[in-house]
This record gives sequence, C-alpha cells and structure tokens, in this order.
Amino acid sequence: MGKKVKKESESPPKDVFDPLLIESKAPATVVLMLRSPENEVLAKACDALYKFASKGDENKVTLLGLGALEHLYKLLSHEDPLVRRNAIMVFGIMASNNDVKKLLRELDVTNLLISQLAPEEDVVIHEFATLCLAHMAVEYTIKVKIFEQGGLEPLIRLLGSPDPDVTKNSLECIYLLSQDFQNRAAVRELNVIPPLLGLLESEYPTIQSLALQTLEAISKDRETRILLRENKGLDCLLNILENNELNDLHGETLAVLGNCLEDVHILQQIQLTGGLKKLVSFLEVSTVPDIQKNAAKAITKAAYDSEIRKILHWEEVEKFLLSLLETNNDEVKVAASQAISAMCENIDSKCVLGLQGIPQLVQLLSSGNEEVKEAVVTALTNLTTASPRNASVVAEAGGIVPLMKTLNAQRDGAISNAIAVLTNLSLQEPSRVSIQRHGIMSALVGPLRSTNSKVQSKAAFAVAAFGCDADAQAELRNVGGLGPLVELLHSKTEEVRRNACWAVMVCGSNELTAVELCRLGALDILEEINLSTKHKNKFSEAALEKLLDNNLSQKYSRMGYLSSSNIITNGFYDCGQVKHGGKFLSLEELSKQELTDRRAIIFINAKPQEVTVVEKVQEVSPSVSERSSRERSRKGKGKKEEEKPKEVTSTVPEEIKLENSPWLPPPDFILMDYINDASKTILPLTTTQEQVVALAQFVADKMGGTVEREELHNFCWELNMSEIEFELKSNIVPIGTIKRGTFYHRALLFKVIADRIGIGCSLVRGKYNRAWNEVKLVEYSSKGLLLPPQEYIVDLMFEPGCLLKQGSAKADQYKFI
Repeated sequence: MGKKVKKESESPPKDVFDPLLIESKAPATVVLMLRSPENEVLAKACDALYKFASKGDENKVTLLGLGALEHLYKLLSHEDPLVRRNAIMVFGIMASNNDVKKLLRELDVTNLLISQLAPEEDVVIHEFATLCLAHMAVEYTIKVKIFEQGGLEPLIRLLGSPDPDVTKNSLECIYLLSQDFQNRAAVRELNVIPPLLGLLESEYPTIQSLALQTLEAISKDRETRILLRENKGLDCLLNILENNELNDLHGETLAVLGNCLEDVHILQQIQLTGGLKKLVSFLEVSTVPDIQKNAAKAITKAAYDSEIRKILHWEEVEKFLLSLLETNNDEVKVAASQAISAMCENIDSKCVLGLQGIPQLVQLLSSGNEEVKEAVVTALTNLTTASPRNASVVAEAGGIVPLMKTLNAQRDGAISNAIAVLTNLSLQEPSRVSIQRHGIMSALVGPLRSTNSKVQSKAAFAVAAFGCDADAQAELRNVGGLGPLVELLHSKTEEVRRNACWAVMVCGSNELTAVELCRLGALDILEEINLSTKHKNKFSEAALEKLLDNNLSQKYSRMGYLSSSNIITNGFYDCGQVKHGGKFLSLEELSKQELTDRRAIIFINAKPQEVTVVEKVQEVSPSVSERSSRERSRKGKGKKEEEKPKEVTSTVPEEIKLENSPWLPPPDFILMDYINDASKTILPLTTTQEQVVALAQFVADKMGGTVEREELHNFCWELNMSEIEFELKSNIVPIGTIKRGTFYHRALLFKVIADRIGIGCSLVRGKYNRAWNEVKLVEYSSKGLLLPPQEYIVDLMFEPGCLLKQGSAKADQYKFI
C-alpha cells in the first residue's frame, strides 16, 4: 500500500511544458507560429493560413506583406509529410495572385515544386504543386525553368492520376508550356498524344476542353499531326463532332482538325474514309457562331496548299463559305471572307465564288464594321485579280460606288484593297470610265498622303492605271495630287518607289503635267534615284526620260541632247547647261529677272497670237514684242506678210493695266518668216540630203553667213547678242532677232526649222559654245542597193551644207576644235 501511495504522489518532470491551446484571430500571430520547431504547430499554422488565403485576394496580399511566403518556402522541404503537404497547399492557393507569383519567381521555387511530383508523394501534394506550377507557367521565364529542370516528364505522367484535380492542373501546365515551339517538340517526344486522346473521354468537361486545347497547340507541328494520325486521333475528333451531347467541345475540336487539314496526306486520308464529307455536312447545319468561325479559319489555313485547295473544291466547300456571309455575326463574316480570299488561289473556286459570292460581298461593303469591310474588300481583290469576268461582275453588282466610299475607311487594309479592286476594274473600258466619272483621282489624294506603305504603293499604282487619260491627269493636277505623288519618290520602300516612278512616267506623257511634275522637283529626285544602283529601276529611268521628252527645254538644259523624235515646239527655250543640283527656272521666272551680262536665253515662238493676248504681252514686256514687231515689219515680204503685224499688234491705251494677267511669251515674227520661206524653197526638194544641205545654207545665211575657220575668233557674235539684249531690255532673246549666230544658235535654228518641215535631226550640245546637228541619210551602192543609213554632222559655220561623217577627223574637229 505504501508503495502504491508513493507512485500516486509523483509529480511530472520539470522540463516538460503542459499542453497549451492557443486561439488566435490575427494572421500575424499565425505567421509567427511558422517559426515553431514543433511539427504539430507548423502543420496547424499552415492549415489555418490555407483557410485564410482561400477567402480572397486581399488575404493573400496580407500574408504576402507579413512575410509568410519566405517561411513557407523553407517548409517545402520539411521532413514531416503533413507539414510539407500543408505548406504546399498554401503555396498553391496563393500562387493565383500576381504579386505572389513575382515573389515565387524570385524565390526560385520551381525546382522544389517539381521535386514534389514524385510518384510516392501524397496526392494532395501533387494537386497543389501542379496548381502552383500552372499559375506560374503563364510567364515565359517560368516555362523555361520548368523545361530545363525536367518538369515536363512528371507532369505528363500525372495525366494518368486518379485524382481529376491533379490531372486538370498538370494538363493546364502542359498546355501553357506548349505555347512555345521548343516545348512542343519535347512534349511530342515524351509521347503525350495517347494520354491526351484518352482524356477526351473524361467525365469532366474542363479536362476534355483542356486536352483539346493542348492538342490544338501541339498539332501546329507536322510531326505531331503524323503521330495524331497514327494514334487514330482523327477518328476520336470526328466522333466528338458526331456526338451532339458534346457540342460544347465542337469548336475546340474543329480547331485541332483545322491544323490537321493543313497536311495534305491527312486530308486525303480523311477524304478517303468519308470523314471530310461528314465534316462539311456538320459545318453546313451548324448555327453556332464559334463553330462557323473556327471552321472558316481552319479552311483559310488549309487553303494555302494547292493540293488541299483542290480537295476542298471537290467537296464544294465554297457553298459553305458563301452561306456564312449571310449570318448575323460579324466575326463569322470576317472569317468567311478570309477563307474566300484563300480559296481564290484555285481557279475553279475563283469562278464559283465570283459568280455566286461577289453580289453578297458587294453588299457587305456597306457594313458598319470596319473589320468586316476590310476582309470583304480583300476577298474582292483576290477575286478580281487576273479575272476580267469577276471584275465585270463587281461592276454589274454596283460595286464601284461602295468601293469608292471604302477609300475613306478607317483601316489601311481596307483602303489599300479597295484601291486594288478599282485598279483591277480599270482594265475594262466601261468600268474605267465609270470610276473616273466618280472622281477616282480626287479620291486617291488622301491615300497618296498616307503613312502606310501598302496604301501608298496601291495608290501610286492606281494613278499609273488611271493616269493614261488626259482628263484624269487634269483632275489630279487640279486637286493637288502631283505633290504627294512626287513625295513618294523619296520612299524607302522599294515597291512604293517603283510604283511612284511608274505613275510619274504615265502622267509625264502629258506636257502640262510633265511641266508641273518638273516644277515640283520630280526630275531632281529621279536623277538622284538613277544615280543609285540600289534604288534605280526600269520605271525610274523611263519616268525621267518621259518627263524630259515632254519638257524639252529642261531636257536640253540637263542632258544637252535632243533626238530626232524630240520635236521642238513653240515655248521652247535654251538657257544653257544647268549645273547638277541647280534649279531650272521657268520662262516666266526668267522674264522677271533684271538684265544681266550672263548668257542670253534663246526663245522659240513661231505662233501668232490673238489681239487680246498681245495686248497683255505689250503691257508686261513691251520692249520684246515691239522689237519683234519692228523686225517683222522691216524684214517682211509680200502683201500677206505685211498684213500680219496689223492684225496682231493693235494699239493699246497706256492707261490699261494688266498687272494680274499671266505672263505670255511674245511671238517671233521673223522666225515665222524663216519657216514659211523654208517650207516654200526647201521642202519641195526631192531628197533628204538636198533638203539638209539647203537648210544648212539657209540657216548660215540668216545667222551671219560663212565663217572662215581662221577668223572664228573675230566673229563677234557676243556683241550682237549684247546689243539685242540691251535693245529688248531682257535676257530673253527670240531666235529670229539673232543676226550673227555661233554654233549653238545655228544648230538650234536648224533643229527648229527641220522639225517644222519634216527633216529628222538631233541637236547636241558641246563645250565652249559648241553645238551641232546630226542627221541620218541613206545611200545606195554602185549596184543600186539601199545601204544602212549613215550618220552625219551638218556643218553650219565653215562650209555650210557640208556633211561630215560621224567619227571622221573633220567631224571631230567641228565638234571640239
């Protein structure tokens, strides 16, 4: 008994603390408990924090601010399974917060989380470790770490987990990793296709949806599509489409099939098994916008292959696409229009879509949705390109007016394609006339000023297409369209620059337009382009030549050469060689300059003017016109000639002021006489050679006669020119007033008269006031056979009428000595 009493009276050891129950409502206190060495305290603290964090984002931010994550991070590798499990649960639930993810990235937790995916770990650990990885894998850097740290293999293994949450989290993580092409290859090599196809039969729609999304991501690679075919994946996908109970998965299923359709071998297999016909039939009856849209997108991607386009055409996919244009969903209309654009590459599809689809597309041009408008007009571009028949259908469907309105659309793609369609229509005369009647040139000014290179290129090309018409060119000039066109010559984009050169070449065929283009600096820019081997193109060279051919004064000033096809007309003037980079002034600008001692401007105008016109000229520049009139009266011959000045030079009261009248050049009556005389005496001659010789002698006679070679330095032509300039009080000298002319005066007069009476000759400027004319004459052999034409230089100075064979010593001496 005494022994028993002693045992009951024993007290507990002094170093053992009695159990203490703590109840806390402050998260800070619980976070402090994470420092405890006791496993039970740590487990309960983690459990409490999990429940707290589950209540919302604000609580997660609170725990983040209290430093809970740093303590929890240490517990991820704790030896106690319960502590480790609860810590991972807190990580998984908090990882949905962006600020938490940022700290997790800094703590580099991916390796620790991947280590928790071992087969022997608890299923709850698997669930929350994969959940945390799925939240973090949205960032590229985390994807790289998961891949490099070997996370893909355990994630794919966990697709077979009996726990649906583990499966779902692992699948989501794999889906996010598959967005990057390098991960797709790794996923494929780990044989992910069979488990993914197995998950399509899951009882959980979320898992089925994620499996399809993952298949859609990885099937972008051809190798994966081959594996999908080998694993009977196409049958699984078609079975889903046939199952109306799975209609919520049809859209994602079509996305996977869309990738498969890009492979011609897979498409052929589907066609042979009747799957393609089933697919098209399914699409035709579906009224779900997402399904319709994804189907059209799938066709668009697949139709980039010519063989696939043939197969799709055989299955009459065009009917399905045209039916989509009638839906009330704008996204479906956009996708259908894009698919139509792609299918147009097949000529048979183009015919079907053109005849049946163009009227529908034209109606959609009036849509208030800018994206629809852009997709529709792009389809019309492809339909009308190289298809006159479809272009006619557009015009017949009333497409011109809405296309013109589309030039004011908000999207650059719509504008550029509208221009392209109008350009395609311009190849047919009735359509081109109609488009011009609607003011196409005025409408193109805005696109020419666009900052989008595609719009600029199409606009310049359209100017080239419509600019062949004189009225269209006049419209472009009047609305200020030449300025922005010239600016496009500076473009750094080759296509824009080339099309702008083309447009300038076309517009430059009109003399008024050519002069305006030159005034705007087109010639300088074209010369600069042609000096660059990188920027030069055939159109830039042709544009420069065309501008100069229609602005001969500037051509001769810049190039120093006029060919036999360059016919000098009234208004031509020779102001000498313009230095590179120097500004070429108009005749009106030159007329306003003060009298100088510089080289005179030689002016050609053999056109009599009306009384009212001369009256204006007399007010602006009386000295020049009066001088011409006096010379004409003094040198005139015959009654007809004497009457001319009476008709033209009527008396004008001095008080009449025409300050605001445009400057008009005075007529050169003496030159008129020269031309009339040459027409009467030289033109009747029987051979071209006789005419050339006679004209050379005629010119020399009018310009001071023959000059001995040794006396050339005593031939004072400069004094005569100075006297004329002083008398006229002008630097502009009509060529008829020159009585002592040197080489370049005589050569110019020869060319002017030769052009008027039909003698083909060129005009070449040399150095030191030299210039000469080149003519081509045919000769006959001793047997009477016609020989190839020979080129001669016409002597107008030393032996007028002597023909110097090109390349001979005498010809070289005439040109250079």
